[in-house]
Amino acid sequence: MKKIGILFGMEDTFPWAFIEEVNRTAPAGIIAEPVSIAKVEQGVATDYAVIIDRISQDVPFYRAYLKNAALCGTAVINNPFWWSADEKFFNNCLAIKLGVPVPKTVLLPSKERPTDTTEKSFRNLKFPMDWEYMFGQIGFPAYMKPHAGGGWKSVYKVYDPNDLWQKHEETGQLVMLLQEEIQFTDYYRCYCLNGKYVHIMPYEPRNPHHLRYATQPKTQGEEHKKLMATITDYVLRLNKALGYDFNTVEFAIRDGIPYAIDFCNPAPDADVNSVGQKNFEWIVENAAKMAIERAIEQKDGKNNCTWGTFIGSSALGNGADLLIPSAQNPVAEKKPAPAKKAEATPKAAPAKKAPAAKKDEASAKPAKKK
Repeated sequence: MKKIGILFGMEDTFPWAFIEEVNRTAPAGIIAEPVSIAKVEQGVATDYAVIIDRISQDVPFYRAYLKNAALCGTAVINNPFWWSADEKFFNNCLAIKLGVPVPKTVLLPSKERPTDTTEKSFRNLKFPMDWEYMFGQIGFPAYMKPHAGGGWKSVYKVYDPNDLWQKHEETGQLVMLLQEEIQFTDYYRCYCLNGKYVHIMPYEPRNPHHLRYATQPKTQGEEHKKLMATITDYVLRLNKALGYDFNTVEFAIRDGIPYAIDFCNPAPDADVNSVGQKNFEWIVENAAKMAIERAIEQKDGKNNCTWGTFIGSSALGNGADLLIPSAQNPVAEKKPAPAKKAEATPKAAPAKKAPAAKKDEASAKPAKKK
């Protein structure tokens, strides 16, 4: 008997529907149930061939449990080793190499020094940093968000350098991104499962949470078909490289070009009350199908986790083809078209350089204008 377990927290609709669907459709010898943990002993396997992880990003105990389970042969979805290392800034860098358009982005040092560091820990960081160049590249308004995070936590819209400095005061030890605003005409959120199942959902991030999926795309006809094909291609490229079995990718459409906005969401919302009945039915059916496939493929005592091509081949020098845009996808090969003047993100006047930090100043924060 092979068991598929699902590890979850407060969510109540997806986990139970997933369990019911697996038990309804799986061949003999495969069952699904909520994960039950009575003890965790190092190097000892769990009872599960597959575990769907929906909560370990918030519970370090569960993350340690899943790494031990994966090491002992459980197919953990998503790979807890890679998920522990992944973050948004790296994802954007990888997207550029994959030929997937992303907003212009720069990395900001944290407002407060990390614990147990001193001023001398930052002597390789130039004061002042080249704020004039960075602000000129990104423009204002822009978005400031954690370089590693999710759930729309600590996300700020900033309108000029002074507004950025004021909001940066609230970010503590978080390392932040400053990202170009994409003024979009359409927006999509896409489920991707097992590196092959893609479901594209019109999405409006400016709506209240329960209404974000209640929207219709503006593109129609052949233009819409081409856009959907491009988005599908980009979703598969990103998830193939990152190695995620269960993820969402978000795209903002500007001048017909889909810009990947967020594609590190390995425990995405799957609640029927927010995603809607049709999308819920898709994710339940296909998540169950994926879990059954992985249970059939799982081999005891082997590494049954998915590793993306960035880790599996490209990082070893064997995956140069990963970084070459497809010749069949012209959108990926041309530079993103500049926004029309009427829709362009307003640029701030070149910012004055912030004053250099004093020698006794105790942080790696961006130097602040007086």
